[in-house]
Amino acid sequence: MRIAVFSDIHANLPALQSVLEDIQKTGVDMMVCLGDLVGYAPFPNEVIETVRDLGIPTIMGNYDQGVGFDLEDCGCAYRTEEERALGHVSLTWTQGTVTGENKAFLRNLLPRYELKAGAFRFLFVHGSPRRINEYLFPDRPDSSFLHMMAGESANVLVCGHTHIPFFREVNGLFIVNDGSVGRPKDGDWRAAWALLEVGEKLWVSFRRCEYDLTPLKEAYPRSGLPERFLEDLLPSPEAH
Repeated sequence: MRIAVFSDIHANLPALQSVLEDIQKTGVDMMVCLGDLVGYAPFPNEVIETVRDLGIPTIMGNYDQGVGFDLEDCGCAYRTEEERALGHVSLTWTQGTVTGENKAFLRNLLPRYELKAGAFRFLFVHGSPRRINEYLFPDRPDSSFLHMMAGESANVLVCGHTHIPFFREVNGLFIVNDGSVGRPKDGDWRAAWALLEVGEKLWVSFRRCEYDLTPLKEAYPRSGLPERFLEDLLPSPEAH
């Protein structure tokens, strides 16, 4: 069984299109989306509608929650006041742009998704099994993962939210983070997704997709969103 997992699109339609094309070329049995469809980029409705039309299991991300329910906070962790101010602009812009129908779709996304395949029992979440906005970084202690999953039946945890892909095994527990389609934070600007291949063993590979930045460069100045968000998406030499 081959499962494609992607998340954290953040309204970046060209990145999502490149990932879906790569998934189609690769060939999979199913797809799962771990949420955060919206925020920061100028194509939230188009991304929502693209994912909705796929008809696949889709988890609610903290940004989907903030926009779908018109909350005052997206549940993001900001390190500086500048980041907080920019985040507020993104949230309010997105709330004002997403249609009522698409907000209803966001409100009805899944809190989690479980799947059994062979000897593997998968739990798909956005942040963690405990909280929608908990960050599970690759350097988290083994004991923390084991404690977190002690009450779960799954032996494979698949998450997003950090925008940093990784794969770890801890005493028979497998942890996979699929990275980010629309706003990677691991130093590689290309859109990320994860391929999970299930047989006697679990094989995980991370795919990266280049995409045309032109639609973003044209849309940001017209949108009213801070162009700082565009700069965050550019390959390093192009960002300067």
